[in-house]
Amino acid sequence: MNVAFISLGCDKNRVNTEQMMALCVDAGMRLQTEPEDADVVVVNTCGFIDSAKSEAIDVILEMADLKAQGRLGAILVTGCLSQRYRDEIAAELPEVDGVMGTGSYGDVVAAIDEVARGEKCAHFGDIHAPVPELPRILTTPGHYAYLRIAEGCSNRCAYCVIPSLRGKYRSRPMEEILQEARELAESGVKECIVIAQDITRYGVDLYGEKRLPALLNALCDLDFQWIRLHYLYPDAITDELLDTIAAQPKICHYLDIPIQHCNDAVLKAMRRRETKAGLLDLFARIRRRIPDIVLRTSIITGLPFEDEAAFDELCAFLRQVRIQRVGAFPFSPEEGTPAADMPNRVDGDEAARRAELVMDVQSDVMDDFNESRLGTVVTVLCDGWDEEAQSFVGRSYAESPGIDGVIYFDAPVAHPGDMLPVRITGVMDGDLTGEVEG
Repeated sequence: MNVAFISLGCDKNRVNTEQMMALCVDAGMRLQTEPEDADVVVVNTCGFIDSAKSEAIDVILEMADLKAQGRLGAILVTGCLSQRYRDEIAAELPEVDGVMGTGSYGDVVAAIDEVARGEKCAHFGDIHAPVPELPRILTTPGHYAYLRIAEGCSNRCAYCVIPSLRGKYRSRPMEEILQEARELAESGVKECIVIAQDITRYGVDLYGEKRLPALLNALCDLDFQWIRLHYLYPDAITDELLDTIAAQPKICHYLDIPIQHCNDAVLKAMRRRETKAGLLDLFARIRRRIPDIVLRTSIITGLPFEDEAAFDELCAFLRQVRIQRVGAFPFSPEEGTPAADMPNRVDGDEAARRAELVMDVQSDVMDDFNESRLGTVVTVLCDGWDEEAQSFVGRSYAESPGIDGVIYFDAPVAHPGDMLPVRITGVMDGDLTGEVEG
């Protein structure tokens, strides 16, 4: 049986794809990179916001076209889109042979067997069950990997559909996480990227207390060079956690802290637990404790109750706090969430315009940050050779893979996974250029 996988959406979804791939290999199936001529293609979807749903549907329709041409066997759709729209997929996409929800990734071998036999199938397990411990096949380059420490979310932000797609917050047992991390380190992974919808609440459900600092200390005992953290919720960042990050040299001084907004009325309506004053205090506290910290956040423009004054306040906040990395997204009213039915909504085009304005503000902040790095020497993790740039390419602690810029650098020789001292010599369209020292 030849099986192809297409993984869409976030890196938490990527981990689920890697687990399904490993289960297929263990069952004797052969993986192929392209869907053409596969017996079954598994499309692991995202269904978080409108743009993600549209992308997933477009990919499914592309697979349906291949199937109609006789160049593909069966189509199995998994992930958040199928969890959210099980009945709609069956009714409106008859080319799809099977669907699986986010509580059933472990059923992938059985589901593939069913659709390969020409049977329709639907697997939807309990999305609130303990996180299953499954093997993985890495799809990242061998020198970095994502380590998922929890599943689901219990924060219940008013605009977010994740709890209904991924279930309540469930931490993985620490011993299981450390065993997986040990295997990653022994396989040559240099950069371990710790992920969950909210890593700051790790352990609360299992141990009755936040255990992220203890987990990070244990991860630092393993043979990683860098440990990077995604995502930290601002209301749960403790002094103990900041002390751990500051004290452990392996933990990157890079924190991804989604704040979504700064206006108190908007934050309250969105069921966020922080305030503008609290956010200002948090960022000041982080920078006092970790002076070379690089911060990343996400902003949603056009949320209910975001009038012109609230939006101006948001832009002024970003100019003041000068967060180095920002992603801005227009509000997507998701059915089933409280925010979708709230009054004082901003027009969709206006929300998109405001997102562009936020990125204009952020462009100035990022340009200043990049200029400040000229002439400095940074440790760069080499990601390989970029044929188009005719240069080696890599990242420092300040760049997370896939979402931030990169550093192009000259060197006599470099290999993926090498960690090299690079002097920053230039700025190029938001990226940096440099040359190896020595």
